[in-house]
Amino acid sequence: MPTEVVLASRNAGKLKEMQALLAPLGWELRLVSDFSDEEPEESAPTFVENALIKARHASKVSGGLPAIADDSGIEVDALNGQPGVYSARYAAKGAGDRANNRKLMGALEDIAEQDRGAQFICVMVFLRHPTDPTPLIAQGAWRGRILHTPQGEGGFGYDPLFWVPGHDCSAAQLDPGVKNRISHRAQAAAELLDMLRD
Repeated sequence: MPTEVVLASRNAGKLKEMQALLAPLGWELRLVSDFSDEEPEESAPTFVENALIKARHASKVSGGLPAIADDSGIEVDALNGQPGVYSARYAAKGAGDRANNRKLMGALEDIAEQDRGAQFICVMVFLRHPTDPTPLIAQGAWRGRILHTPQGEGGFGYDPLFWVPGHDCSAAQLDPGVKNRISHRAQAAAELLDMLRD
């Protein structure tokens, strides 16, 4: 089993979250930005294909380390599943969380409370090396609804707009320990953890 694995992300928040989720394996996760400033083109129409693009790139630029990548986003029922794979660049490429959240609030401005259902999706892949022909693929989905205004300072991405049923708060207001048990990423990581242990 590897001890060092590259995470196909430049986000320190995601690194912290993933390190906690995969702690039972005893791996040291490193950001892909430790190895390269180059970003792969996420040109595929599906979460799984984009995750594989990112994982292959991370493994290659790290000199062949095993790699974990996830592609995740939010699918909004009233928008026919949009922004989906374009979640991170919904407002524009490199626009950032605030701009993406503003665009989503605008798109749902006239949508009634009961029609604001949404789900976070996460597809997570693990590659042993850049050309691994049999990647491990796990998936998680987290249902909720989109708020009219952001709530909370925690998390990242669309967390301030995502109302978590049964917890009476937004994902940004959830205790990180709770989020690491119930989120889409937590579900995908748990499934991947089971596969890696096998």
